[in-house]
Amino acid sequence: MDYCIKNKAMVLYGYVIMSNHIHMVVQSGDGKLSDLIRDFKKFTAKTILSKIQSEPESRKEWMLERFRLATESHSRNKVFQFWQYGNHPEEIYTNLFMWSKLDYIHLNPVRAGLVEKASHYLYSSASNYVHNVGLVIIEKADNPIVDVMNVNNVRRYDLY
Repeated sequence: MDYCIKNKAMVLYGYVIMSNHIHMVVQSGDGKLSDLIRDFKKFTAKTILSKIQSEPESRKEWMLERFRLATESHSRNKVFQFWQYGNHPEEIYTNLFMWSKLDYIHLNPVRAGLVEKASHYLYSSASNYVHNVGLVIIEKADNPIVDVMNVNNVRRYDLY
């Protein structure tokens, strides 16, 4: 993510990295979102595969075999297939919609039972919003006005 922020004009508003998928709320600074996602996948796949091959890893052969087998159903990659083809972009058209997406992705680790509070999950931008620190520097989305008289809103934000 840092690479794409610094070199590919990625504006990152939020993310969560789970064991089998990643969610990101991003904007392409140059207006070419599909190119940005392609470059992100290419860079991360090469970097992670290189680390698996060069670092001590007890599951190295097992993982590499999974990535080799994944190439059988795709013609583009000949050696390893790290990412699934495609993505599921949604255009964010309002600040409230942005926050519904941020809430959804930040609560993934809570729903999965990994942490009690979203901000406790290391591989997420929830702590950037709650504590102003995180693994990756993000562009914080403007906070919507929360109706504190609605108990559902208060409980939702208390999860962070």
